[in-house]
Amino acid sequence: MPHKIIYGEAGKVSAEDGIVHLDGPDAVDVQLTIDAAEESFDRLLNGALKARGQIFFANKQRLRD
Repeated sequence: MPHKIIYGEAGKVSAEDGIVHLDGPDAVDVQLTIDAAEESFDRLLNGALKARGQIFFANKQRLRD
């Protein structure tokens, strides 16, 4: 199974002719419809908030121990 890389750099987003373009780290180049971009945004935001909460509660637990 390939090794997964965790990136700390955000991608760059632009829009042209009704298409959303995402240029990310490691040569990621994605073109999305408006609907797909909006859904991806919702999913990314939910994932980021969940991960932030996981770190918050893990740190809080460490302070108790």
